[in-house]
Amino acid sequence: MTTDGNLTIELDLAELREITAFAVACAEPALVLFERDFPEDPRPRAVLGEARLFAAGGKRTKALRVTALDAHRAARTAREEGREAAFEAARAAGHAGASAYLHPLAKATQVPHILGAAADAARAFELDADGDPAVGARYLEQARELAGPVVVDVLTRYPDAPGGGGRAGELLRTLDVSLRRQAHSREDSAFRSKRVRASR
Repeated sequence: MTTDGNLTIELDLAELREITAFAVACAEPALVLFERDFPEDPRPRAVLGEARLFAAGGKRTKALRVTALDAHRAARTAREEGREAAFEAARAAGHAGASAYLHPLAKATQVPHILGAAADAARAFELDADGDPAVGARYLEQARELAGPVVVDVLTRYPDAPGGGGRAGELLRTLDVSLRRQAHSREDSAFRSKRVRASR
């Protein structure tokens, strides 16, 4: 699927929990970068805690939405103080919370709800390494390995990731392409296996 529209897709609560668990797993390692610069600010950690509860079977509470917004406010604070790695780390946490609110709309703008935490965390580590793109690429590879079949399946129901977003947007699109390629590879392997079985 490569075009936006007003179509809806299938998306159930169990899948949302898988998406959120993936986003939390991607965002959490970068938290140290934020807390190193802002040790007294609990906002990014708070949203990861709320998101983890939802992923484990809890309800989507008001606290989840509020803490996600608070994490983005923490990100703005970090940027205002010139702490760009901390900014991206807090954004990753905010995106992890927002992943629980992924909408079943076939729009590219929904893809950051799935991959935004991973992309922002990768950018945070890049910035912490003086902008070394190899660091971001390595983190994306880790994120790709964390993305289970449910995450990849849900992603492929949406259009390709949108443009824009600076370097974090680039990283998001790189991960998007990689996961879609992985999905196609699995489909091709399954198709070949079926043909082999049918020919016996």
